[in-house]
Amino acid sequence: MPRAKSKAELQKAAAENYQKLLDMIDSLTETEKTTEFDFSNDPKKTERHWGRDKNLRDIYIHLYEWHQMMLDFIKNNVDEKLNKQFLLEPYTWKTYGDMNVMLWEKHQNTSEVEARKMFEKSHADVLKLVDQFTDQELFEKGFYDWTGTTNLGSYFISVMPSHYDWAMKKLKAHKKNCEK
Repeated sequence: MPRAKSKAELQKAAAENYQKLLDMIDSLTETEKTTEFDFSNDPKKTERHWGRDKNLRDIYIHLYEWHQMMLDFIKNNVDEKLNKQFLLEPYTWKTYGDMNVMLWEKHQNTSEVEARKMFEKSHADVLKLVDQFTDQELFEKGFYDWTGTTNLGSYFISVMPSHYDWAMKKLKAHKKNCEK
């Protein structure tokens, strides 16, 4: 699916990728659901997240936490006019891998069932948030000074359809590992 360029396309891509992700998860066998993720034998999978996430809970929590950042980003900048960055302080785009590890560590006692509920609710909350904005507010670069050199829609795309693609890619690799 091409990158969304309108509110309607964003909503459609988010809803479709969300459903594809849940369908993929629900189609996993019991072995695939309970086998720990291990990508250590694949020399191409060197990015930090390949070693960080060990199970479905970790994926749900990662997506949930990024949804929370989006919700806070809007609250801090639209509602409260605080001009806050997207990432949690003190992290930057150079150190966000460390932030993701911190978020992972924070939820090691969260159950998979609870993590899925959190993810499902946060997805609905972020999708509902999109409704508050016009096409111009979402996709015109520079409409909001606090979005930097990009547009607000790009943030929504990153935390929903693109992030769901990331999760599906990880699950496909996990399924392939389980088949070996």
